Amino acid sequence: MQTNYHKNKILSKDKLLSQISKSKSVNQKIAFTNGCFDILHTGHIYLLYKASTLADIVVVGVNSDKSVSRLKGRGRPIMSQNDRAEIIASIRYVDFVTIFDELTPINLVKTIKPDFLIKGGDWKESEIIGADFVKSIGGKVISNFYLPNRSSSNIISSIKDIN
Repeated sequence: MQTNYHKNKILSKDKLLSQISKSKSVNQKIAFTNGCFDILHTGHIYLLYKASTLADIVVVGVNSDKSVSRLKGRGRPIMSQNDRAEIIASIRYVDFVTIFDELTPINLVKTIKPDFLIKGGDWKESEIIGADFVKSIGGKVISNFYLPNRSSSNIISSIKDIN
């Protein structure tokens, strides 16, 4: 059964762009982050909270199932893209969620034109997709929101070790 408790927060790219346009028309600041969010952990929550302290609107791009499989390999994702989007949308710090199918979020970044591009502190700025673009339009790239030793891959590995 398909659930969509947060249909006003989980948007297609076109609907998201309409919302972003409205927000920008009243000078609201936009923060964007992305990820697989295959297993949600406190590092994710911390990053989303910190993003909400910088911007009026927090947008999260969630990798599609196909995208996660291509990035993470066999056996991933653990949860479907719809479940992952629902979980992210349920977080009070998140305003909008969209699912993207590409390997990287560059098309979303270029379309949204966020004021803040945010990734966890385990990312170097040179590794962040869209960093150069965001800086070129006057935005900021931030990657210092990080709780050590928190990652979905580590959690999944720990679970596998139990068996």
